[in-house]
Amino acid sequence: KKIFVVHNGIIENYKILKSKLEKKGHKFNSDTDTEVFAHLIEDILSSQKGKITFEEAVRLALKIIQGSYAFVIINLDEPDKLIVARNSSPLLIGIGDTSKETAQEYFVASDASALLSYTRGIVYLNDGEYGILTQKGYRIADLNRKPIQKEKQLIEWTLEEASKQGYPHFMLKEIFEGPEAVENSSRGRVLAKEGKAKLGGIESVSQELKKINRLIITGCGTAYYAGMLGKYMFEEYAGIATEVDNASELRYRQPIFPPDSALLSISQSGETADTLAAIREAKKIGLTILGITNVVGSTIAREVDAGVYNHIGPEIGVASTKAFISQLIVLLLLVLHLGRDRKMSASEGRRIAAEIVVLPSKMRRIFRFKEKIEQIARKYSKYDNFLYMGRKYSFPIALEGALKLKEISYAHAEGYSAGEMKHGPIAMIDENFPSVFIAPKDSVYEKTLGNMEEIKARDGKIIAIATEGDEMIKKIADDIIYIPKTLELTSPLLSIIPLQLFAYYMAVLRGCDVDKPRNLAKSVTVE
Repeated sequence: KKIFVVHNGIIENYKILKSKLEKKGHKFNSDTDTEVFAHLIEDILSSQKGKITFEEAVRLALKIIQGSYAFVIINLDEPDKLIVARNSSPLLIGIGDTSKETAQEYFVASDASALLSYTRGIVYLNDGEYGILTQKGYRIADLNRKPIQKEKQLIEWTLEEASKQGYPHFMLKEIFEGPEAVENSSRGRVLAKEGKAKLGGIESVSQELKKINRLIITGCGTAYYAGMLGKYMFEEYAGIATEVDNASELRYRQPIFPPDSALLSISQSGETADTLAAIREAKKIGLTILGITNVVGSTIAREVDAGVYNHIGPEIGVASTKAFISQLIVLLLLVLHLGRDRKMSASEGRRIAAEIVVLPSKMRRIFRFKEKIEQIARKYSKYDNFLYMGRKYSFPIALEGALKLKEISYAHAEGYSAGEMKHGPIAMIDENFPSVFIAPKDSVYEKTLGNMEEIKARDGKIIAIATEGDEMIKKIADDIIYIPKTLELTSPLLSIIPLQLFAYYMAVLRGCDVDKPRNLAKSVTVE
């Protein structure tokens, strides 16, 4: 009863350990794996009858357990000491006074943004490391007691960036920061006159990238959908055979990747457990590993061979918005960078680069329609089922739009390729099952209109995302949100904004907690 444990993760062998401890007379108050760890420490201490320190008992217990964990442990007999430990779950120490080598206070968190109110100086723990924190200082070692020296790092974000700045919710603020995310992610990287992109973070593997003939993109949730769009971009404009795999599946498959392959991982936090596991599996077979992440010094940033940072500041809302937009821009920059060495012409490169430059202003124009989007959300706020559809570049946007709606408004939403509509989803359509079509003027526009007409013929209600000046769509859709004209491959960066706003207003009108939806976490650091 003197040992207290805070734990994020999963102790995989806790049932076996619990059974052994119960046979020794330990009484448990819960079914959690965390309590088992506290009892295990206590058991080691009591069995040694004062011959070892509390720190040593924790170290021995850490060597016994299996699984992922980020621990903070305190013993009431030593109240001025914290023990922290990490394995496959992020953990960092905040240094209270970055002007001194020893600080008067320390903080422990799993995410840097949680510390901004207190300090900007941090130390990251790696897997298999533990730390001892007292008012006199801190020390870090591995599980074999080998001391480890760590350099303090400075969080790039400011406290102001991590505040709402007058917005009612972080999510709304971050939606409106989408244009700024494009500017920050592309600043200094777009060579408009040459039609190229300069990415210093991947220069160290430039020769390896010139030799690759296959790219595997992996991520989870929103990052996975960004990867799907990346596939279209890389194949069409860079001529690189690309596949996209959900990281939670890739890590358990037995994939066959040729030696001239590279893995591109996408994670806002840089700590996504399944994505990290996929990276480590790819390392075993010798692939070149690239990363796209927003957090400098994160685990993924440290483990990849090379990568590109988003540089968009903290994203606090659980539902990803500006990070998704930034991920698409970084993917587009990678396509420019690799494509110009392959099939992309200089004129094509200049056309894409020029559009990247003007995208922020086009995105800001969409915000003029926020009241209209709120009105549409009010009209549909009582509906509990939605079907999102699009083709080609708009298909992953349909998936992401549906995810946003279900994440924060708890309305059921399915995302489909519009071409798959007749293979099942159309059976659900009636006057109580609205459809959301992403239908910009692109190479599959007529096909998408045909799908919309089929929904209309079955009395289905239609919300459409369409290109400014499109008169034909007015004859079919019940409600239309217009986006400015753009290139086909950049249309997702515009069409996603109305869907983010629609999901936001739906959630507010339905009385949901927008920034902290039930059962979800910002960084998924466990399996």
